Amino acid sequence: MQKRKLLNTRLSVGTYTNFIEEIIFLSQQKKSSYVCVSNVHMVIEAYLDKNFSRIVNSADIATPDGMPLAKSMGLIYGVHQDRVAGMDLMPSIIHAAESRSLSIYFYGSTDDVLKLIINKISVEHPNLKIAGYYSPPFRALSQDEKDEIVNTINSSNPDFVLVALGCPKQEKWMAENKNKINSCMLGVGGAFTVYAGVQKRAPFWMQQISLEWLYRFFQEPKRLGKRYLVTNSLFSLLMVKFSIGQFIRMSQYNIKKKLG
Repeated sequence: MQKRKLLNTRLSVGTYTNFIEEIIFLSQQKKSSYVCVSNVHMVIEAYLDKNFSRIVNSADIATPDGMPLAKSMGLIYGVHQDRVAGMDLMPSIIHAAESRSLSIYFYGSTDDVLKLIINKISVEHPNLKIAGYYSPPFRALSQDEKDEIVNTINSSNPDFVLVALGCPKQEKWMAENKNKINSCMLGVGGAFTVYAGVQKRAPFWMQQISLEWLYRFFQEPKRLGKRYLVTNSLFSLLMVKFSIGQFIRMSQYNIKKKLG
């Protein structure tokens, strides 16, 4: 998919349906690949950390998760960009996998959340092929443990590996396992807890006016307060600067074009 630059992050462009089809196409290639679901937090992390920026920009697909990113791409590049959020992407991939006889491995979150996900799928998607699921320890893993996890996942031969470790941990994990795990990896973050019903998602009207972050903030003020205060404010300031820079560059280009 074509990508467009937003600050230091290259985001893929397309309709929501395009993204689903491209992700399915990736899985059917039977090659190691990964998809980053990019929100404001991730874009700011990539702006502040060049190594993390390389990880996100090396993704096969980087979806614009969050209305601020989708709207920013529309304003800067004049395209209508759909939002492709992890909380929408996960159920869509589950539905597509069931209908196309593709399998999914669930990696991350907690054992309790994973069990709730599996139970929900058994009722709502009884024909989905579940390759396996695993909640890794909340600590640094030894190389032997890492190798064992890769072998376990590969032995189940999944078409997709849905990863929920949180940003930036899940993106680093996917990048580390590119060309090791023979599957399409998708970092969906908080989508596991929402799908499991542990957390509620913001009402649709809040999603549409870029206030889903505020709903999440009220759910977890201690964990998300500082992040949203810093990242959202910094993103707004940087986007003003980025937009002015884009306008100046386009103006200079048009003047040179007219002068021949």
